[in-house]
Amino acid sequence: MNLPKAEGKYAWTVTMGEKGQIVIPKQAREIFGYQPGDTLILLGDIERGLAIPLRGTLDQLAQQVFRDE
Repeated sequence: MNLPKAEGKYAWTVTMGEKGQIVIPKQAREIFGYQPGDTLILLGDIERGLAIPLRGTLDQLAQQVFRDE
């Protein structure tokens, strides 16, 4: 894959196995701090695709959205 370079932007390829499983590339796990046993959330948008943030990322966002002011 030959993509233009942009600071802080990354692209990887993965292959889905017969059971629908993918492996998150080592570099991606290191950059984003994914560890064995982490809970991830799979978000999907029919037009924009998939996002796989750590569960805690959305917990933090929800706390900001629903905090008492």
